[in-house]
Parts: sequence; C-alpha cells; structure tokens
Amino acid sequence: MRQARLVEPEKLILEEVDIPEFTENQVLIKVKRIGICGSDIHAYYDKHPYISCPIVQGHEFSGEIASVGEKVQGFSEGDRVTVMPQLVCGDCYPCTHGNYHICNALKVIGCQEDGAAREFIPVDHKLVVKLPEGMSLDYGAMVEPVAVGVHAVKRLGNVGGMNLLILGAGPIGNLTAQSAKGLGARAVLITDISDYRLEVAKNCGIDHPVNVSFENLDTKVEEYFGRDGADAILECVGVEETIEFAIHLARKGTDVVVVGVFGEKPSVDIGLVQDKELRMIGTLMYRAEDYRIAIDLIQSKNVHLDPLISQHFAFEDYPKAFEFIEKHQDKTMKVLVDL
Repeated sequence: MRQARLVEPEKLILEEVDIPEFTENQVLIKVKRIGICGSDIHAYYDKHPYISCPIVQGHEFSGEIASVGEKVQGFSEGDRVTVMPQLVCGDCYPCTHGNYHICNALKVIGCQEDGAAREFIPVDHKLVVKLPEGMSLDYGAMVEPVAVGVHAVKRLGNVGGMNLLILGAGPIGNLTAQSAKGLGARAVLITDISDYRLEVAKNCGIDHPVNVSFENLDTKVEEYFGRDGADAILECVGVEETIEFAIHLARKGTDVVVVGVFGEKPSVDIGLVQDKELRMIGTLMYRAEDYRIAIDLIQSKNVHLDPLISQHFAFEDYPKAFEFIEKHQDKTMKVLVDL
C-alpha cells in the first residue's frame, strides 16, 4: 500500500509498504479522506513541542471499514467511520476519573504513533465512530477538529446566553466559534488579520468578524458587547501576542481558555492574571461525548463545513498540499487529501 512519511522537517516521502496486520479487537480502515491540521503544519516545520520525525501523520480522517477483528461487534465491512485518535493507558489518575483525553501516557495517532496518511490503518474498535447515514467523507474527516472546538467551549461550562470573544479565525478558531454558537452562546466576536478568514467566519454565521490589523478591538468589544465586554475569551492562535492580548482584554473575574498550540514558549503577565483574578483554562482534545455533539452540530447544520474546505489533493500529491498551504497561508482553511 501507499504511505506518506514525514522523515524530517519539510521532507515528506511517498513509499510502498505492506498492508498492516490487525488484531481481534481492531478494525482495518481503508482511509478515504485526511485533513491537514495546524498541528501537522507545526510538525512539518519542526515547530510542534510534542511531535518528532519520523512520523506518518494523519489524525483527522474518515474511511470505510475493510475488515473486522474476530472479537469486534457493532461494525461491518463497508461502514463509513471516523476515529478518535487517542491512545490511552486506562490506569492513570486522569483515565480512572473520566479524563482519559489527558492520560498521563497519552499518545495520538498521527502525532506520536503512525497515523492515517496511508491507504489502510488498523484501529481499536473502541476508538471508531460510525458516521451518520448520508454524512460525507469530507465532513467525516472534519469531525475531529469540530470536537476540539466543542470541548474547548465546554471547558467554560454552560455558555448559554454568553458573549464570547474568539482570538483567531483559522480552522480551529472558526470551529470553536461555530461550536459556541451551536452550544447556545448569545453572540460571538472573532478576530484575525486575514480578511479572507474573517469572510469565511461571516459565511459560517459568526456574528462579529473583526480585523485587528486596522480595527481597534477594545472599541469593537464595547460596541458589540457593551461596557461589560466579553464573558470569556478563547485564544485560538498560539502565539505570545494573542495570549497577552487575551489577558489585557479579559474582564476582571472571567476565564481565558487556551486553545492554540504554542510553537514557542510565551512570556505572559501573570501579575495581571492575579490582579484581575482571571482563570487560565487549558483544553486538550476531546472526550467521546464531544464527538457525539460535534456530529450532531454538523448534522443539524449548526456547524457549516463547506466554507472551510479550501482545496483537495490526491494522495500522490501529498507533499504538494503542504507547499500549497505555505504559498497560500492567508487564504487557506482546511486542506483535504483524497484516497
């Protein structure tokens, strides 16, 4: 079978390898769609703190079940599926207290273990999620990033009636904003320096897109949310400037959710966090219920995915997908690879 391996930063090779064997508790999935994520891009340029080469990438994907292990029930050949790419120990404190997504020994398919950038991948049946009848393979490959947004918003608890500020209108920022709306937020203000990304956000139903390269965000927050400002802020960029911006903008006594992946360690004003009595909340991945909610939001059209799909590439053009993203950073949201 064909496989794409990132052998070193900025060097992705295509190779022929054997179809992998699978165990009695696994299914063998024929991969159909792979989404290229911001984490994949970070890793491609050796900027991800927890991903090293060599690695077969691909943690956002969908496909069809090709074979079913002897002890697997509830799945059949031909089922369209996606996957929760979390490999956990099941024994540590987080795992035994319902927080397996932050397992002490967490590994992620496509990040620390070889992923779906290949024609076939074996996966434990407990991680496999059936797609609803009629859901496209494109959408199936995007359930994972939607679940990231859902989990991030849920870290705030019930957001019903809240005014939320999302910093960053890339794919995760957009899907976090859409998830917030789908989970009941009253209004969402989203920022970026790209008019293209903000236009995509507008097309997805986000209330207030603001280009901070020429619009004053303090003024816009008061204009749209009143003098009390945002009820919470979600940082979805992963750079020092935006997390500092979040701390500066946050109303006293509110929450800042850290969603973005930081390629470099930021310097932040912890004194201001203390003085304003802010809560800095981390968010990582998702749980099974977040996947179910993500699928429901997509099916109910509370989350719109078509405006985010920038380009499709054939599998043999996998390296060209990264070249495309590099050349069109400001006008690229989600790139999908087809098999």
